[in-house]
Amino acid sequence: MTQQQREGLAELRRLLAEDFEGLKAYLNEQHEADIGEWLEELTDEEREVIFSAMEAERAAEVLGELEIETQADVISDMDPEKAGEILDEMPTDEVADLLAELTPEEQGEILSEMEAEEAADVRELLEHDPDTAGGIMTTDYITVQAEMTAQEAIEHLRDVGPDAEAIYYVYVVDAVERLVGVMSLRDLIVSPPYRAVREIMRTKVLTVRVDQDQEEVAKTVSKYDLMAIPVVDQERRLVGVITVDDVIDVLEEEATEDALRMSAVTPDEEDPGATDFKASIWRLVKPRLPWLIALLFLEVVSGKVVEHFQANIPPGTLTLLTIFITTMAGESGNAATQALALVVRSLATGEIDTRDVLKVVWRELRVGAAAGIICGVVLAGLAFFMKGSLPLAMVVGIAIAINIPVAKMMGAFFPILITRLGIDPAVASGPFITTVTDVTSMLTYFGIATLILL
Repeated sequence: MTQQQREGLAELRRLLAEDFEGLKAYLNEQHEADIGEWLEELTDEEREVIFSAMEAERAAEVLGELEIETQADVISDMDPEKAGEILDEMPTDEVADLLAELTPEEQGEILSEMEAEEAADVRELLEHDPDTAGGIMTTDYITVQAEMTAQEAIEHLRDVGPDAEAIYYVYVVDAVERLVGVMSLRDLIVSPPYRAVREIMRTKVLTVRVDQDQEEVAKTVSKYDLMAIPVVDQERRLVGVITVDDVIDVLEEEATEDALRMSAVTPDEEDPGATDFKASIWRLVKPRLPWLIALLFLEVVSGKVVEHFQANIPPGTLTLLTIFITTMAGESGNAATQALALVVRSLATGEIDTRDVLKVVWRELRVGAAAGIICGVVLAGLAFFMKGSLPLAMVVGIAIAINIPVAKMMGAFFPILITRLGIDPAVASGPFITTVTDVTSMLTYFGIATLILL
């Protein structure tokens, strides 16, 4: 929070305590994003006063700036009638996301206070899986008939436009709401008034299915640079529209999940996040614990590898080899993580697919081989300089030269394999792949040491 924002928060708190009428005027002058940020710092009682000081339309704008969990807290503490008035002013998809955080009883109370048409649209959205196109679409869109003229379509837009969330495209439907075409506002406006819509529209329309995964939807919108994409059912009836702001939210959500998985944190809807300092310790531990326990057992395997070789290696030699254990494990893990990050990102963006497995692995093998030879020479020279032992230098140099390309191949291969099995490639997380390379690097290191030094 900037100094200016902190001063604004201080003024807000002063007005809360001293001047309710002044608070109303102050809130009308501030940007809704700033008010939303200030609300995150206030108590539940203070938030209730803030929302009571705003008209429903203004309150809806401010509510939309809050995190979804905070929105749910605010609405659940509010009188259902007041909550209904505010939610009537919000896009239906945002209302559905918010109400999904509440109990069925709370949902029913608030929906009963909303306008009948808005409530019906929200109920329909709540029926869809939240991670599908149906779960993120809005039902606030505009359609016209192919038989209309351009002038009639424009007049229709003037009548119904204020109720739409955003007008990026105008969709053309037939008598049973099947999608038959699309046109941009520009195409409509510049066309002669008498020209028929069917002559303006494009009949080849990119669509997504109502049950399609939200990540696939986001990829489609990103690939074709769309501002919105229509959602259709099995009969190609138009049931909703997904706008670019919803896609941005999806991309942020998916990126967050991938980042968590690649850090060996199990994504959890109940995870309070990094900024909730009041959360219980158990809520913070819960999403991190499963991978930590799993990796614990894998690390034990790495230790057993070392134990297996140490029985046949003289203590003095083992002491020398121990110096470079962390170098072997760390360098292999770093090499694998580099390849892993590159491949996971490329899979997510569609730059590569699972059919490219051989090309990807071959590329990373060559990259790893080149990097491994260079690192091997450097490490061998360092080992000889430190200990004056040519055999030790040969062991660490050869081992690192082998470990790096092997790790690169594993980092490239694992996410593609997991994707083919229908699992999110991000679960081939950095900590997981580095733990596996710990085992393989120790096998290589001590195996070469046994061959050269004994």
